[in-house]
Amino acid sequence: MVEQMGQQLTRHSDSTVQPPTIGILSLDTKFPRPIGDAGNPLSYAMPVRVRIVEGADSPLIVRDGLPGDDMLRRFEEAARGLEAEGADVIVSTCGFLVTAQARLARSVRVPVLLSALSLAPLVKVTRPGRVGILTASAKSLGPHVLAAAGLDAAEVAIRGLDDVPEFRDTILVTRDAQPANFDQAVVARAVGERAASLAKDHPDLSAIILECGNLPPYAASVRAATSLPVFHIVDAANALAQSGARPAV
Repeated sequence: MVEQMGQQLTRHSDSTVQPPTIGILSLDTKFPRPIGDAGNPLSYAMPVRVRIVEGADSPLIVRDGLPGDDMLRRFEEAARGLEAEGADVIVSTCGFLVTAQARLARSVRVPVLLSALSLAPLVKVTRPGRVGILTASAKSLGPHVLAAAGLDAAEVAIRGLDDVPEFRDTILVTRDAQPANFDQAVVARAVGERAASLAKDHPDLSAIILECGNLPPYAASVRAATSLPVFHIVDAANALAQSGARPAV
């Protein structure tokens, strides 16, 4: 009886609520984005719209601080464009944009979540303990990025992929230098190994956040390697989008 009622409620909900749309602010890249990547529309459970921010090269964004003013204005313009196109929530493909979270959130009227690092308060409440972070660049994830996410260095443990050539030479270089293909199996193995070493070195880890929007395709490898909950921007976007569901016309 409960199951039947649930089915009836689902059918009623589907007929009265439009599926929300996720807006994606994407860095300007040319490397392939497999399903699961924050920049691939097929990664999401609902409609998406993508705005590539021209000139937003990885080296300009993956840094311990805000992007330059001109670049921030480009992101603001892209966010407003997504909102005008009907986006109900806005996310991004790079977790280092957490430093611009407040500014971009003020530029539109829909919910904005630029980085999985902003999930840190939720992770700390639901899984007390040290938070593990897998990031595109450990050397760039410094005090300014952590502070923007409400984190202190003492309460996190960090591993980066910036010493993995297959990842670094695909993701962390300028657009002109990015390859047309990369070996996903090599990256998946490296992500799993980094996660396992992080958990081994820090047995007090309670959960792992994937900072980088290119890492969610390998979330299953991280869970298998650590037996810990894994949080990332794609799952967060799908959940957040429900807050923007609109009545059907």
